[in-house]
Amino acid sequence: MDIDFSPLIDNWRYFAGGLGVTVALSILSAITSILFGLIIALLRLYGPRWLNALLGFYVDTMRSIPVLVVLVWIYFAFPLVAGVTFPPFWAALVGLTLHIAAYAAEIIRAGIESIRLGQTRAGLALGMSRAQILRKVILPQATIRMLPAFGSLLTMAIKDTAIATVIAAPELMHRAEIVSGQSYRPVEVYTFVMALYFLVLFPVTRIVDRIYQRLAHLGRS
Repeated sequence: MDIDFSPLIDNWRYFAGGLGVTVALSILSAITSILFGLIIALLRLYGPRWLNALLGFYVDTMRSIPVLVVLVWIYFAFPLVAGVTFPPFWAALVGLTLHIAAYAAEIIRAGIESIRLGQTRAGLALGMSRAQILRKVILPQATIRMLPAFGSLLTMAIKDTAIATVIAAPELMHRAEIVSGQSYRPVEVYTFVMALYFLVLFPVTRIVDRIYQRLAHLGRS
């Protein structure tokens, strides 16, 4: 089999644009998922019981449905139901956020619950409000404990962006499919894309692990 990298060289700007979209979509979906997950976790822990049951159903539902199905429903079915159409990028962002936030909510809830109850009692004895205890005592420790799981969440967000190709989001995988179809060089194109994903993901996992190793002692109680 002859190897020809000319499609990669000729389309490097096109691939660079797709990589930029992938990185932007990954970062935005990770941020929105963690924020949404934090709200869900706090409402489940400190909200009324009926809300806990409702949000628990949402979390279980999102974790039971493949992200591909969520993205396709947001892009193709939601406009028919609500009359609102999302561009591919924003449909991907909404779908990834709804899906990943369910995992983020459970990570955050478990992190908060891992802090010993005695610290809350000590804070109350010192005259702190529950909001102050949560913000100044519990969340700082819980966040450090959650770092490894957040690293996995970030890698999930990056990898799941590739699925957005099914709704024509202009990310890396979608552009790779176009170049591969036009050049008839799937081996070279997809090997290159696989290497790009590795070059993005591997440093992320290493950096998160290194940060956790440096800060792990602060999360012990």
